[in-house]
Amino acid sequence: QLQLVESGGGLVQPGGSLRLSCAASGFTLDAYTIGWFRQAPGKERVGVSCFDRSDTNTYVADSVKGRFTISRDNAKNTVHLQMNSLKPEDTGTYFCAATRTRDPPEYLCHVPYGMDYWGEGTLVTVSS
Repeated sequence: QLQLVESGGGLVQPGGSLRLSCAASGFTLDAYTIGWFRQAPGKERVGVSCFDRSDTNTYVADSVKGRFTISRDNAKNTVHLQMNSLKPEDTGTYFCAATRTRDPPEYLCHVPYGMDYWGEGTLVTVSS
């Protein structure tokens, strides 16, 4: 059974940091394009950062560029999203997703329905 499980969310003050993790079971992440998506209350799900299976092509949304970094730990079959300098507008539920398609990461980050597998999400709240 293919499964993605996110963790690491929580309440953080503006300017703080969080590290989200996405653990996969039932498949190996290094054969998939992976993405992190964010959904704020009442808004659509949007791509934050996506990268391909070779990690040579990475897309980062302008709104988080320079603050968020996506990475992969193949030994632990886990993907991380390091989030620094958090802002209140970063608040939302963060989902990781995976696909075996070879569409460019930037395309997949803009077209979430192109992803095949999704986790349940982890809530991030940035507030003082």
